[in-house]
Amino acid sequence: MKTARPVRLGPRSVAALLLVSLVGLIGIGWPLFADRAAAVTNHAADAPWLFALLLPLLIAVVVATIADCGMDAKAVAMLGVLAAVGAALRPLGAGTAGLEPMFFLMVLSGRVLGPGFGFVLGAVTMFASALLTGGVGPWMPTQMLAMGWFAMGAGLLPGPDRLRGRSELLMLSAYGFVAAFAYGTVTNLYGWVTVGGIGQAISFVPGDPVHENLVRFLAYVLATSLGWDLGRAVLTVVLTLTVGGTLLKALRRATRRANFEAQVTFEAPEEASPGEAPHRTYITYEAK
Repeated sequence: MKTARPVRLGPRSVAALLLVSLVGLIGIGWPLFADRAAAVTNHAADAPWLFALLLPLLIAVVVATIADCGMDAKAVAMLGVLAAVGAALRPLGAGTAGLEPMFFLMVLSGRVLGPGFGFVLGAVTMFASALLTGGVGPWMPTQMLAMGWFAMGAGLLPGPDRLRGRSELLMLSAYGFVAAFAYGTVTNLYGWVTVGGIGQAISFVPGDPVHENLVRFLAYVLATSLGWDLGRAVLTVVLTLTVGGTLLKALRRATRRANFEAQVTFEAPEEASPGEAPHRTYITYEAK
């Protein structure tokens, strides 16, 4: 049985996601291509501008999705519930070897509810958790983008209608493991450019060739965050394999019962015979 998705990727949604991703990549990675005269040492100062661009673009993704498939109040309500749960899960392991249980929820939600929903959910969840934990800072736009990409990637995995059971959980676990490191790499790239007082062998050097800075960046990741990212990846795998099956069924059941993307049709009444009461107009709902 094909699982309905409250947020599908239509032409407008794809265009909006490409635009926000392009803006995010430029905002995060531009110092690598700047010359020595650029103010890359003040890279943190561009965070408010990136955040100011990110919020309307996230709204544009939602609006584009509504235009493509008519996302209704039920999908918005599910977005709010899952974002609240994810934001509440994050503090449970924050500060402890990278153990962040919200990541496995983002993987499963993106898988069931689609890439468009996953991107918006990931970004909104990170924003809500930053407000909840007091983690608002220049790093927040980068975290929102990285989490959006993390959840969106789960929705782009193959075989949502054919691959189920243990094989699906293994695929999601493998994705969660790799994507947890990718998330850490993206967020580290922002911090690496702004951090100071580290060894010359692993520090960012403005104006140096990109390949030389990337070598230093790899050394920086290995020296500072490998253990943290590993803890995040392992916990995501463990939770996906242990409780992932139950949560997948619950999310899919909720999606079916909500009957997202139901098509509303109006049946015109037949003409009444003389002396008969007027026939009623019937509204029918047909799920895709």
